[in-house]
Amino acid sequence: MSTTPRSVRTTDYHTAGEPFRIVDEDLPPIPGDTVAERRALALRLGPLDELRRLLVREPRGHSGMYGGFIVPPDDDGAHFGVLFWHKDGYSTACGHGTMALGAWAVDTGRVPAPDDGDVPVRIDVPSGRVTATVHRADGRTTGVTFRNVPTRVLARKVPVTTAFGTVEADIADSGAVYVTVPARDLGLDTTRAALPELVRAGREIRAALPEHDVYGVILYDDLPDTAEGPHQRNVTVFADGQIDRSPCGSGTSARLALLGEDGRLDGGATLTHESVADTVFTGRLLPGGVTEVTGATHRTGSHTFVLDAHDDLGTGFLL
Repeated sequence: MSTTPRSVRTTDYHTAGEPFRIVDEDLPPIPGDTVAERRALALRLGPLDELRRLLVREPRGHSGMYGGFIVPPDDDGAHFGVLFWHKDGYSTACGHGTMALGAWAVDTGRVPAPDDGDVPVRIDVPSGRVTATVHRADGRTTGVTFRNVPTRVLARKVPVTTAFGTVEADIADSGAVYVTVPARDLGLDTTRAALPELVRAGREIRAALPEHDVYGVILYDDLPDTAEGPHQRNVTVFADGQIDRSPCGSGTSARLALLGEDGRLDGGATLTHESVADTVFTGRLLPGGVTEVTGATHRTGSHTFVLDAHDDLGTGFLL
């Protein structure tokens, strides 16, 4: 018999259009001394993974759902820890989720915040300690800046053969490994009409690079520079064909590191990064490969999901 809780409470946000479902209670015990250890064990924990499936699958979720389980931090230097999850399992990093968690921590009073000014929310994630600085004005949150773990460029111009032709890929580790390829090199662009082909290309590129443990594939278009710096639009295909509705927080970190190496962020230039949903992050590259990504996040609801003992669908399905 399933050990999934019969009901579970969540608070949902979106960051630049990408959902994030937060669970901070009704969780089964999660062993481990650190967030990274808990992630390593998560897939083996039947009750926890049943809960993930319940919340991400239809009819309670969908194949593009994302979320996090709140867990203790590694030490008292952080406010809390989180296990990020999606339809295929547990990720090591999630920039848009970190931004949502910063807003949630302030909204719930877990981290006190002024009516005007900035407050840092320190979060332990599987890839390390990150910070969501919540910006406040007139008693409301106006934006969140995600400071990531340092990003490393792993490889440049790696040839990858796809059904769309052979392309050269750049690879960076920004808490998770991202491969980036100009969409035009595949004969595509980053429009909604091209999404089926972009997903196909992203899956092929990821499968072609097993030695790099790729989490996401960023397919991007260069747009005319703004007065502040480079301007790009991207579609990030992560896990097994999941499309990021936002410009992708940790993926933006990867793009910043690569643009910095190309000399396109000299003088403190800012990247304007658009998504397929026409939402925007802005990003800056700091010394040591540290990146900051800023965007907007909003609460979309609070829910109590129920698992009926007589429901033959159980934890649900994915289409």
